[in-house]
Amino acid sequence: MSKPELLFNELCLHERETSYLKSTLALLEWDQQTKLPKSADDFRSKQITFLAGQIHQRCTDPRRGDMIGELVDSKLAANVNSDTGATIRELKREYDKQVKLPAKLVESLARAASLGQSIWVQARKDNNFKSFAPHLKEIFSLKQEEADALGWEECRYDALLDEYEPGAKTKEVAKVLDDLRVELVPLVAEIAESSVRPPTEILQQTFPIEAQKKFGREASAKIGFDYDRGRLDVTHHPFCTETGPNDCRITTRYDEAFFNTSFFGTLHEAGHGIYEQGLNPEQYGLPLGKYCSLGIHESQSRLWENLVGRSLSFWEYFFPHAKTHFPKTLANVELDEFHQAINHIAPSLIRVEADEATYNLHIIIRFQLEQSMIDGDLSVVDLPEAWNNKYEQFLGIKPPTDTDGVLQDIHWSAGLIGYFSTYSLGNLYASQFFAAAEQALGDLDAMFRKGDFSPLKNWLNLNVHQPGMRLTGPELGRQVTGNDLSHKLLITQLRQKLSPIYGL
Repeated sequence: MSKPELLFNELCLHERETSYLKSTLALLEWDQQTKLPKSADDFRSKQITFLAGQIHQRCTDPRRGDMIGELVDSKLAANVNSDTGATIRELKREYDKQVKLPAKLVESLARAASLGQSIWVQARKDNNFKSFAPHLKEIFSLKQEEADALGWEECRYDALLDEYEPGAKTKEVAKVLDDLRVELVPLVAEIAESSVRPPTEILQQTFPIEAQKKFGREASAKIGFDYDRGRLDVTHHPFCTETGPNDCRITTRYDEAFFNTSFFGTLHEAGHGIYEQGLNPEQYGLPLGKYCSLGIHESQSRLWENLVGRSLSFWEYFFPHAKTHFPKTLANVELDEFHQAINHIAPSLIRVEADEATYNLHIIIRFQLEQSMIDGDLSVVDLPEAWNNKYEQFLGIKPPTDTDGVLQDIHWSAGLIGYFSTYSLGNLYASQFFAAAEQALGDLDAMFRKGDFSPLKNWLNLNVHQPGMRLTGPELGRQVTGNDLSHKLLITQLRQKLSPIYGL
């Protein structure tokens, strides 16, 4: 074995060992959001802070830097998209970023995010933004410090966006979102002017929680989430995390008086989980065993939630099952009525429960606000008012409380600044991946009617999941679909689905 090959194996061993610490940290964070006693928050933050410091120490180890430096100039890195080349390329990119971040800053961010999430939970429950504001101010201040340490050219937000969407620039994402907004607004207006009013009261009856749990688990397993390699739990704000190659954990929340909250939230997180379970387990801890970007990750959750889960063919198979789980509630409901109800389009307050068309307007609001916060143009104290003004401007509604407004998302309390735009990028990727899959596989609706979701899942495993970080998001999109990212197909798909419902 040559010296570069020996060095590469040593580097990979270092990365796999670091992944043990990272997965342990993920497990502690999952536990904090699902099982942790309230009084244990402070000690948990100390555990998380310590582990984050240990991980950063390993990530910035000079020996790691020396190995990467030698390998970058070796024959193993000659082809940047080969197994070894892509691994070396991505490890160098990560190392170059990590060494710019002081250990104290990394630990401070970990502690602030850990405490911030528990404080956010209580503030949201109490509708008390003032109790959360000091912690949010600290988090944004630390994220500004992080961005400046990483370095940026055009705008500070670029440095944070790169964490979730490698190589993306704020101005490019802003243009994509604005192009989408320009065509979404008239579509939403057309629907508002329609005389058709789907029977949404169907979804606002009594849906017993135990029945919701069984039905959600049944549906998520049917589309491909493997419960032998994962689990479903309850939390305040749904999320997906992995704590090992065969340990993927998804979460949901339940509302007995509203069907959509848990069911579509579960499908969404199952989509994330299917991606995690579709990655190459032999590459766990290495770039080829990690997701490509969050935009690609969100494409998988949004694809299963909306393009599959809100389709008529999906419910032609699942509606009889739904009636079995909710016999009293759905006894006199017809399939067409139910399908119309779950595809109701109207401005609403809560992002995670928003329809396909208006959802992206929720994202644009957050995208713009967090940029202003990071740039220093908007203060924390003025954030609730700015939030409410944006909702009036974009959606024509105003949150009656901060719980339904600025306090509804966990992301900022967790330090996830730069994340939100990936939801809309995911919607665009999802549309293009779904169309490519149908072109390759044939009539997907015919498969869904029979309850056969495995051809789509397997196609996504092979084409989207297995490459890991071999390609960037845009590169993977072009390889799979043959096209650059665009909003056009999403608009087309929305019109095709919604026109028969609203008579457009």
